[in-house]
Amino acid sequence: MWFASESVNESGDRAFCHFHNGVHVCFGGIIYLFALAPALAIWLVIGIPPIVIPIVVLGRRVRNISRSSQDRIADLGSIVAETLGAMKIVQAFAQESREGERFRAAVQKAFATARRRIIVRAIMTAIVITILFGSITMLMWQAALDVTEGNISGGTIAAFVITGALVAGAFGALTEVYGDLLRGAGAAGRLAELLAEQPQIRAPAEPIALPRPAQGAIEFDEVTFRYPTRPDVSALHDFSLRVSPGETLAVVGPSGAGKSTLFQLALRFYDPQIGAVRLDGVDLRQADPAEVRSRIAFVPQETIIFAASARDNLRYGLWNASDEQLWEAAEAANAAEYLRKLPEGLDTYLGEGGARQSGGQRQRIAIARALLRDAPLLLLDEATSSLDAESERLVQASLERLFIGRTTLVIAHRLATVRAADRILVMDDGRIIEEGTHDSLNSKGGLYARLARLQFEGIAA
Repeated sequence: MWFASESVNESGDRAFCHFHNGVHVCFGGIIYLFALAPALAIWLVIGIPPIVIPIVVLGRRVRNISRSSQDRIADLGSIVAETLGAMKIVQAFAQESREGERFRAAVQKAFATARRRIIVRAIMTAIVITILFGSITMLMWQAALDVTEGNISGGTIAAFVITGALVAGAFGALTEVYGDLLRGAGAAGRLAELLAEQPQIRAPAEPIALPRPAQGAIEFDEVTFRYPTRPDVSALHDFSLRVSPGETLAVVGPSGAGKSTLFQLALRFYDPQIGAVRLDGVDLRQADPAEVRSRIAFVPQETIIFAASARDNLRYGLWNASDEQLWEAAEAANAAEYLRKLPEGLDTYLGEGGARQSGGQRQRIAIARALLRDAPLLLLDEATSSLDAESERLVQASLERLFIGRTTLVIAHRLATVRAADRILVMDDGRIIEEGTHDSLNSKGGLYARLARLQFEGIAA
């Protein structure tokens, strides 16, 4: 990264020097030409507008094509990252040839766009040089006639020719530099759009501070929410729920019931279209999202491991944590034993996306990360789904200790997690259809009892 940055800086400095020197030669040369032969120099200046016109007209096209070229390169990078990240799936389904063909097609598109840009830029440069040297040739013809008539000396014409050639060469160099600038402008256009984009979720002008000390109480007040990608389908419909400080609430239900949507709204990744979500009595839309998220520890269903050391992945929950705190969190998540066996301990590189670790190991690191944050509100989305039975038992015991003194929302299907909850919420189609304890819900014979029975039958099978 440092080397690439230095290379970019050197290229930029070199282009700037070329541009700076070219401008000096052009203007200095034109002034000298006026001193040598004002009449000829005037004709030379008159010929400049025909040179500028193709630069402006074709320059816009070069800029647009450069932008398109950057898009194609971005598409190519996305395909490479996606394919390499899912290489095991590609190989398992024997799709190597298809992915190779998709990559080849993307490369061809990127090459065709780059070739079109180079052709247009070459045409622009050729037109400018042709007009420029053609103008100088015509001027030399006129100068030769003036020498014949005795109006100008031969030495003056020689100096005029040499200076004119230098000016023409400088103009040609400026055209090349201008082409580079247009190419950079096309690439920078994408970055400018991203930088100018305003996030929909942002802090209000005068955010309301969350009360202290933090309680961890969260409330959903008649919330109706639709994802932007599915505006016709309600993920939550007229949903109301209050979780008291220190309460452990388990949320169960079939896929698509809206369970994970609760976490998305609690973390304020989205705002509901109707109703409000409150943390410690404050509407999340009136608070600073950074302050809201600082009071939440989150373990997602899809474990995210960064391409960094185990230490950096753990302390993502608390960046200034000491080694003692890291090992305490690792012990609580049943991850310390295998972390000590790594070649370099906490300094071991875990690979891209944690590829060097098993699914269960990655999930235990995610749990330890959340434990280290020690937030008043804990969100667990299938936090033990990738663990074996023994690891799940140990982690579950740690989680039950962690539940004490903090508000916890758990999305789970396994009864080991559900049984430990103070209250169980059963959701379906974005609504609450059952609520109670494990025994009371099981005795009702409703959806929860059916899900529990299916799980028991699966275990028995």
